[in-house]
Amino acid sequence: MRLKKLRRRSGGVEDHRGETSGAGGLGGLSGMGLPVGGGLGVVVILLVILALQFCSSGGFNIPTGGLDDLGAASPAGSGQTGPDPDAKLVEFMDAVFDDVQITWEQDIFRPAGKQYKDTALVLFTDQVMSGCGAASSAMGPFYCPADQKVYLDLGFFKELEKRFGASGDFAEAYVIAHEVGHHIQTILGTNAAVQREARNNPDNANELSVRLELQADCFAGVWGASVYARGVLEPGDIDEALGAAAAVGDDRIQKKTQGRIDPETFTHGTSEQRVRWFRAGFDSGQPSACDTFSGDI
Repeated sequence: MRLKKLRRRSGGVEDHRGETSGAGGLGGLSGMGLPVGGGLGVVVILLVILALQFCSSGGFNIPTGGLDDLGAASPAGSGQTGPDPDAKLVEFMDAVFDDVQITWEQDIFRPAGKQYKDTALVLFTDQVMSGCGAASSAMGPFYCPADQKVYLDLGFFKELEKRFGASGDFAEAYVIAHEVGHHIQTILGTNAAVQREARNNPDNANELSVRLELQADCFAGVWGASVYARGVLEPGDIDEALGAAAAVGDDRIQKKTQGRIDPETFTHGTSEQRVRWFRAGFDSGQPSACDTFSGDI
């Protein structure tokens, strides 16, 4: 990615890495709005997903070589006293998060006469207390509808590359764009409607979760179309995003982590579905192409 071409804004990232949150595990997740997002699950997290319906986990790792034009100062609030080894990655996350929000606010919501509400990216280490309750890094990146924030432990990216072979800076960007996609769903009322329907019809909860996740993938593709049109992307970037989308398909995750595939427990969609819906958003550049709640997926 040509990072200097990304559009920037002030604020947006809350750096709580190295702080003690007192999260104490997953037991405190709140019914006010269960977290959504992510993409890569381990067996224990898949069980948590089944219990909580919309709690998801993930893992991505993108090499930070090629980000040499970014500053290396320790971010404020990180609790670090020396040089921050993840400074370039943090700055990259900040830049992508800015551009994704600007795209939705200025290019999509404003022309449609709709009001966009900012979200924030909360960086943490190991565990965090969110508006949805306590969460650990094992959940991977997630979005909490209760406080309307995205949460991310940077170790998630190492897991994606190490265990699933998905790498590249645009794969990391896809993760951020996907989580902001869940924020868009909250603004539009989609997330609340899905959780309400899941409570009323629990037998449909997994399918609803899959449709919600695939729409967030499609929304990530819409942002991808924007940066492509503005000359931000470099050769291979789209392949990186598609590789990350394929890596976090339920079928691939289950095969890797438990040695078998159980479609009845899918909550995010197959690798093929995730790639296809990202491409639907990218090829069209329009949120209207992201209706995953009508017809087959």
